[in-house]
Amino acid sequence: MDNQTNELHVVFGTGPVGAGVMRALLKRSKRVRMVNRSGRPSLATGVVPGVEFVRADAYDPASAQASVADATHVYQCAQPEYHEWEAKFPPLQASILNAAAAANAKLILMENLYMYGDPQGAPIAEDLPYRPHTRKGKVRAQMAEAWQEAHAQGKLRAASGRASDFYGPAYMIMGEQVFYPVLAGKRASAIGSLDLPHTFSYTEDVGEALVILGEHDEALGQAWHIPSPEAITQRELLTMIYEIAGQTPKLGVVSPFMMRVGGLFVHGAREMVEMLYEFTQPFVLDSRRFTQAFDMTATPYREALAQTIGWFREHPQRAAAAHAV
Repeated sequence: MDNQTNELHVVFGTGPVGAGVMRALLKRSKRVRMVNRSGRPSLATGVVPGVEFVRADAYDPASAQASVADATHVYQCAQPEYHEWEAKFPPLQASILNAAAAANAKLILMENLYMYGDPQGAPIAEDLPYRPHTRKGKVRAQMAEAWQEAHAQGKLRAASGRASDFYGPAYMIMGEQVFYPVLAGKRASAIGSLDLPHTFSYTEDVGEALVILGEHDEALGQAWHIPSPEAITQRELLTMIYEIAGQTPKLGVVSPFMMRVGGLFVHGAREMVEMLYEFTQPFVLDSRRFTQAFDMTATPYREALAQTIGWFREHPQRAAAAHAV
């Protein structure tokens, strides 16, 4: 067995992004260990022959460290519930960071764009300063600064990939709001304005990009914006989904007022209120630097949406809920 095949890649988190990383690694014939709280395959991963699933409490440093034994690469794709970020996310990431450092493994982190704060409609490039104005943005900035400082001090080798709002197989937020309603011929829900440009990132592209970052030492110490298709409006995206699914478009909008009212009763809606700036002005990710450095381009919308619709069609809503991990 050659060194490339003998590498052990450990992925924390078995949701849609972790599953995308897993599939990108399997295409390269890598050894893959998936880590979650149950030690079992998730709805997103499915049962995959040859992939090791390990049960661990990533919040516990000893458990996290044991789960990365012999790892050459570690991917941090795990996160707490949205409403628990402030209390739980920094210690979770610190535990995984320390485990990767102890194993002398490369650490590749999944991040989003919250640390930049409100871009006021300007394109979001890697050289923007951190100006978070939301609670979750401040958490993201804190964690980004922590891994960057650890890398600068020589504690570990790390890089991050940053993406915009996800869509893709098993991504249930979009599934519940868009894909399941579309397949049922019902109304799909957008947030804020239907007619402003917005970048959406495909989870399979995210997985591929994170693996690419792990393959290139020149990526280390930096945050990279993951290749995403050109920004389009939510109206254009939803109309395309209906067309591919063979359904007549029925578009609904959750207004900021409705989101605030919903937030009185639902954790997820409450946490989205402070992020509404993303959907009430242009929100455009600039990922040209990644493409120029590593020659990766995003999957075209129609191809990615067809794959996503296929997954949701094969996993009906009730069955998916029953088998979620």
